[in-house]
Amino acid sequence: MFHPPSRNWLSPQGNSSGFIVKKTMRMDIPVDKYPNFNFVGRLLGPKGNSLKRVEANTDCRVLIRGRGSIKDAAKEELMRGKPGYEHLNEPLHLVIEAELPAEIIDIRLMQAREILDDMLKPVDESMDFFKKQQLRELAMLNGTLKDNSSQKSGSVSPFRNSMGMKRAKTRG
Repeated sequence: MFHPPSRNWLSPQGNSSGFIVKKTMRMDIPVDKYPNFNFVGRLLGPKGNSLKRVEANTDCRVLIRGRGSIKDAAKEELMRGKPGYEHLNEPLHLVIEAELPAEIIDIRLMQAREILDDMLKPVDESMDFFKKQQLRELAMLNGTLKDNSSQKSGSVSPFRNSMGMKRAKTRG
């Protein structure tokens, strides 16, 4: 039977106070400074995996809130003003939440903030390693990733097989 690892890995001898604290931190997204940058797409990544990775690595929950946080603008307008959607009247921002032992919660929140700060820095597309990784991951998920290591020549011609030889011509 599988048992998940103990969440209290920082103090294996039982030195933890066991006192669980819940903290929330807000991070503004600089949409006004970079109005054409797709912050939400960059944060989420393919199928939300980039944000899920941040959450898994930090044990924090990250919520995208504010104007532009709902993909469908018409739905966002419909939800504005309804209970639970008050955040739609605010500028786009992140809410980082953690419920962890008191001795590690601040460290984890700061780790999440640092990672998210890096993700929120607009970079020229030709130099954007993070976006290239996201596009590679998306291609893998879609099954469209081309493996360049298996081709001996730089050609992507459909007329070469895996051995680098031309296919026989067929009549058709």
